[in-house]
Amino acid sequence: MRRALALLSMLAASLLLRPEAALAADLPIFDAHLHYSHDAWDVVPPEQAVKILRDAGLRRAMVSSSNDEGTQKLHRLAPDIVIPVLRPYRKRSDISTWVRDDTVIEYLESRLKQYRYVAIGELHVYGADADLPVVRRMVQLAKQHNLFLHLHGDAEAVDRVFKQWPEARILWAHSGFDRPEAVAAMLEKHKALWADLAFRSDQASNNKVSDAWRPVFLKHADRFLVGTDTFTPERWYYVTEHAKYSRGWLADLPQDVAEKIAYRNGDAIFAKLYAGQ
Repeated sequence: MRRALALLSMLAASLLLRPEAALAADLPIFDAHLHYSHDAWDVVPPEQAVKILRDAGLRRAMVSSSNDEGTQKLHRLAPDIVIPVLRPYRKRSDISTWVRDDTVIEYLESRLKQYRYVAIGELHVYGADADLPVVRRMVQLAKQHNLFLHLHGDAEAVDRVFKQWPEARILWAHSGFDRPEAVAAMLEKHKALWADLAFRSDQASNNKVSDAWRPVFLKHADRFLVGTDTFTPERWYYVTEHAKYSRGWLADLPQDVAEKIAYRNGDAIFAKLYAGQ
């Protein structure tokens, strides 16, 4: 009996002393940045794409596509995982022209009448282009339908959108490419701004968080989400590896911070929003 108790005590102690890397290895991942666009459908059929999401251990996945039918294909197959986001692009080339294309608004309006979404995006806009009439009308649609904006752009564009709509909620795509101190300043300036970490300025293979990013993650743990960004069809084959990579660097942070960035923030913001619509 004593020996059994001793073994149980040793086991309990070993569990308490497990490194954070071991704890993070099983972290669910809320992926806030995935695309399933028209050029991916044949390369990675919908059934295979959903299997990839499940095999990667994704808890939920925010998916947008050019055109929106890609998002709907995946959502029909996996409504328990896929959270739809409405992209203003019907084809990839719209990325560079949409801000001056009035037909984009008609397209968005037609999709919003048919389907539910949590956000409009990922949309590309920089600087003063955020004040162009098409972009302004898109912001008003987001306001009308209570949607986030998943914005890929610079700090000036983010500022301009908040000036148009002070109550906007923005997920700042690829904000990790900016300097950590600049991202921190924007998060402090705008309380309804969240940062999408699809790529980061200190991204490396050693699973370590840089000294520059660490204090930002610790201070603003509630404001970051991870993302893979399947911007080409081939990137779909990297979803599982990226989830493993994310768990690796998150293990270099305190467990509560790692859990927030890995999935709790996504659950609290987007999964809750979608469930409540």
